[in-house]
Amino acid sequence: MIYLIGIKCYICTIFKLHMKDTILVIGASGQIGTELVSTLRCTYGNTNVVASDIRPIKSYDNLQSGPFEVLDIMDKELLFEVVKKYQVTQVYLLAALLSATAEQNIELGWSLNMRSLSHVLDLAKEKHIKKIFWPSSIAVFGPTTPRIMTPQHTIMEPNTVYGISKMAGERWCEYYHKKFDIDVRSIRYPGLIGWKSQPGGGTTDYAVHIFHEAIKNKKYTCFLSENTTLPMMYMSDANRAALEIMEAPTEHLKIRSSYNISGTSFSPKELAEEIKKYIPEFEMYYKSDYRQKIADSWPQNIDDSIAFNDWNWKSSFNLQEMTSDMLNNIKTHIIE
Repeated sequence: MIYLIGIKCYICTIFKLHMKDTILVIGASGQIGTELVSTLRCTYGNTNVVASDIRPIKSYDNLQSGPFEVLDIMDKELLFEVVKKYQVTQVYLLAALLSATAEQNIELGWSLNMRSLSHVLDLAKEKHIKKIFWPSSIAVFGPTTPRIMTPQHTIMEPNTVYGISKMAGERWCEYYHKKFDIDVRSIRYPGLIGWKSQPGGGTTDYAVHIFHEAIKNKKYTCFLSENTTLPMMYMSDANRAALEIMEAPTEHLKIRSSYNISGTSFSPKELAEEIKKYIPEFEMYYKSDYRQKIADSWPQNIDDSIAFNDWNWKSSFNLQEMTSDMLNNIKTHIIE
């Protein structure tokens, strides 16, 4: 098995020599896509990775460093045209309406999250695509799920349209794999934290906003209560997980719905205390909103032992390392 360490891939050259596929990233301007496109191009070569989004992306590097297409994933014919144009063999389907945003637009949340997956799976069934990466989420779990060390196989009764769509998507992926032998691979992301882009409307967005506000204004009002512990993951680990599961030998992957993966769990209070080590004058306030109910239905931490056993997944960043790296990068690259 091949392992990738962080954003800078120490084996980029090896991958480039053996890479014969063309990758299409759908949703390249989102929180995951902004960083994942850069990582994929570093790993496989700029011309082998096509970035796409419903509108031109904000990241200058992603727009200029390789091919880019304006693509509405709801338009199946346009998707097919892009796949044919670049002879795409792998798709990373990142387009989605996240938990908090989808609750404000239920019909769009369901339609976008399900139809986008259906379109890509159908193209694979028709032999136009060889391999698919589709991220699921801890939102598939609900208030009846065990919250401590949530196992891979457990009760799944999500209470958000995002979680319901992800649970249905997992079943869809497993069905297409068993019925049509589609090579679709998936991981259940926890809350994601990165410095290169703003979050896209999720329940854990506070964990990104807090860093920018701490640096700029020395204070932040959190929309979750201080002791709301949730599983989180630094974007470097999230990117590495995607590449590692896509590179894992097919015979090693026993889960074709979606794998639990874990990073580090913490509460807003714990994160604020860590930030105060670098910004002592930082002040944290709390004013819970509708996202609190969503957070209360999610796990506090995740058992990812099956991912470790099957493809040797292991996270790298803990709370302390993530906090230091976030503050340093935002100060260096974002805040003037």
